[in-house]
Amino acid sequence: MSARKRTIRRRRSRRARRPARRRVRTHAVKVELQVFELSKAGTSLHLEITARGEKIGDLTVGRGSVTWRGGKRHNVKRWGWSRFAEMMDRVAYGEA
Repeated sequence: MSARKRTIRRRRSRRARRPARRRVRTHAVKVELQVFELSKAGTSLHLEITARGEKIGDLTVGRGSVTWRGGKRHNVKRWGWSRFAEMMDRVAYGEA
């Protein structure tokens, strides 16, 4: 045999690739921003959140509070920023 090394090439299998599955968007958010001046009361960010075409709820972010109104609810829940931060810490990091 010769001292020369032979390299063996492996062929990749020629299986047909499946076409990539398209992901259907589940959630959609519409934004309404009211900013006259950031220092004025009444400036807010209003988010309308939907899932598969059905309204989940409205989230309004203002200077003094955050409000949530469920999709088919009449009442609005309002939290001040300190209370909202405590709630998010509990949800994200567990009971302290």
